[in-house]
Amino acid sequence: MLQIDMTARVRKTVGKGAARTMRRAGNTPAVIYGPLGAPVSLECNTKDLTQGLLSIHRKNAFINLEIDEDGKKITKHVITREIQTDPIQDNVLHADFYEVSMDAPMEFKVPLKYLGKAKGVDLGGDMTILKNKITVSGKLLDIPDLIEVDVTPLGRGAALTCKELGLSSGVTLVTAPDAVCVSISAAAE
Repeated sequence: MLQIDMTARVRKTVGKGAARTMRRAGNTPAVIYGPLGAPVSLECNTKDLTQGLLSIHRKNAFINLEIDEDGKKITKHVITREIQTDPIQDNVLHADFYEVSMDAPMEFKVPLKYLGKAKGVDLGGDMTILKNKITVSGKLLDIPDLIEVDVTPLGRGAALTCKELGLSSGVTLVTAPDAVCVSISAAAE
């Protein structure tokens, strides 16, 4: 799973006026919450936050968030829950981070990348992709960025199910095992 490093500071002031002042100074308000501790109000550098969020946009990723609290630095592992943006200026207005445990399994949707050209397609069949993503469960560091699927050996009338994908150790399939990911239709005679 992709991971990036970011920094934040604990903010002392809360409320609408304080948030506006913070944004004018080039910072973005944020909050971190989750089952591992009480919610904490944060402020992040807007430019660094935007660059970090764009680098993980639409990817399974977690953030090593280094929080500065009166000179004491604490690192927490978080995932993004919600990012609020200004629809006109496209600025980040607020970020919600969810603290996660590195040892507890979690569910993620992982994209499938199909490689090669199936033998059945060369023989006149049509390839139909039925799943672009599957749901898997595992610890954060065990979850793959994507799963590559080689379709080259598939002949006419063949299908590849989720249980045949070959997941790495520590990762379990949540999607129905008999669900078809890709199939090759037999050519009409």
